[in-house]
Amino acid sequence: MHKKNMVHRDIKPENILLSSQINLSVKLADFGFAQTFDPKEGLTDAFGTPFYMAPEMYLGNPHGTKADVWSVGMVLSILMTGKPPFPVKSKQQLLKFFTTCTDVKLDEKQ
Repeated sequence: MHKKNMVHRDIKPENILLSSQINLSVKLADFGFAQTFDPKEGLTDAFGTPFYMAPEMYLGNPHGTKADVWSVGMVLSILMTGKPPFPVKSKQQLLKFFTTCTDVKLDEKQ
């Protein structure tokens, strides 16, 4: 998908499907926000589930496949720690966090 300059833009737990067979396979679902793009320009419209969106999407900056990598990182962080990596509860708080935070510290349990 990424090799074809397509970005999913809505990677979240609900869109990750796991097989229940012995040979585990992982698949992405819900390509409603997926879009091809010019890697020299990127995309500037923000689509997806707010909590899993990359900072550049919130800020209206060009984005591409790295935004999907960010979303996978968010999913993995929650899987590993059992909680979101950022101390926010709303889209507005997340935007403020992205525009003012300079350092993210994990607590000892993480």
